[in-house]
Amino acid sequence: MSKATRPSPNTPPRQPDVVRAEKLQAGYAGKAVCGVVSFSVHAGQSMALVGPNGAGKSTVVKTVVGQLEAVSGTAQVNGAEVDDRTLDFRRDVAVVFDDDAFFPALTVEEHLAIVAAGHGVEDVEEVIASELEFFGLTGQAKSRPYNLSSGQRRRMLLAAAFVRPRSLLVLDEPEQRLDTSMRHRLAGRLRAEVDAGLALLVVTHDPDFLSTVATKALFIADEVHSMTPKQAAVAIASENPHAD
Repeated sequence: MSKATRPSPNTPPRQPDVVRAEKLQAGYAGKAVCGVVSFSVHAGQSMALVGPNGAGKSTVVKTVVGQLEAVSGTAQVNGAEVDDRTLDFRRDVAVVFDDDAFFPALTVEEHLAIVAAGHGVEDVEEVIASELEFFGLTGQAKSRPYNLSSGQRRRMLLAAAFVRPRSLLVLDEPEQRLDTSMRHRLAGRLRAEVDAGLALLVVTHDPDFLSTVATKALFIADEVHSMTPKQAAVAIASENPHAD
């Protein structure tokens, strides 16, 4: 009779998955736009999704967070089927996609205050001031979003994700419309938060950004396969040799 295998006392315990996709097909009207996707990300990991333009990367992440219905397969966040209507999901997951979603009548500062207060943040004014400073928006705090440049609006949306608690952060090409300095600062901050326990899912076309942020990568196309961050950065650079 064989004995059950016991883990070595030097083996670290397996981390629970923050986000997990199982045989997931993402698409529209029941038609998949890319291959079958299976992956997991736990606390302290960051998964970068890379691939050609139009391959379905954004569709995959929107499906993972419940903004689109899956063609087939499943997605879970913190062990529960994805349902972006639930309090637990909205408490745990912060997302920034490549669209300008804002209230025209509210200032930048008011947007951040609503998000922070709505998620039970203490010292709201102090937290907002810190994010405005980090994202270079202190001078625009009283401005309305439609008076900002596209890059400033992008920074406002990113600030709204950082101003609140989250166990999973999902970003769709966060480097877009940011200058080189801000890209580097954002990448460094994201990696520091991942190292501190954040789970991150990010779509990116920037090899330098990916190299800093990602702990693993997934190539999205007709066939989906895992990559190391180094392999993914090379793949991105080969698709866009003029990337800065």
